[in-house]
Amino acid sequence: MQKTQIAPSILSADFGRLASEIAALETAGADILHLDIMDGHYVPNLSFGFPVIKAIRRMTSLPLDIHLMVTNPDFHIPILLDMNVQWVSFHQETCYHSHRFIQKLKDRGIKAGLALNPGTPLGTLEALLPDLDYILVMSVNPGYSAQEFIPSAIYKIWDLFNLRKKNNYRYLIEVDGGITAANAKAIKEAGTDILVSASYIFSSDNYEQAIAALKNA
Repeated sequence: MQKTQIAPSILSADFGRLASEIAALETAGADILHLDIMDGHYVPNLSFGFPVIKAIRRMTSLPLDIHLMVTNPDFHIPILLDMNVQWVSFHQETCYHSHRFIQKLKDRGIKAGLALNPGTPLGTLEALLPDLDYILVMSVNPGYSAQEFIPSAIYKIWDLFNLRKKNNYRYLIEVDGGITAANAKAIKEAGTDILVSASYIFSSDNYEQAIAALKNA
């Protein structure tokens, strides 16, 4: 059985010493770096854009997981194709032609994912499940770090896990929001492959211990 991967969310890092933060995450055993791109429209917050993604790419060899919380992923995706990122997810309700952009990503060897908000039914993805490399289950309403995990997300994870098993789909299940060592075990047992963690890791005095606690929960 594949071990659960840990993807620290850079949103909670100290951007004044970002290179040191990323180096510490690498040493601590992070598997993937999760980058939340927010536009202040789709979510009520701004994060960072292409120059910061390029800078982070130069700082690390870890895979970069881009989560587009933007109203216009059709603008962002063509640019991301040439930025040596490994994962890109976007919200289906922000894109008229989800299938087209999923295929564009996959054609360039980038893992293509769709993100599900707490209020977005799983059924909206039904036609696309065979084509997806992963699904990002939001277990908080997107836009801010340090929110509490919404328990109903567990049911979505279970449903995705069972659908994958029943239909022999190949997508991974990634979960983002309010994940701590206290709830990681239940989230993993529901079928999660990748845990995204922001404030839990970055508020810790020891990143290695925090990541290990998530992996071993």
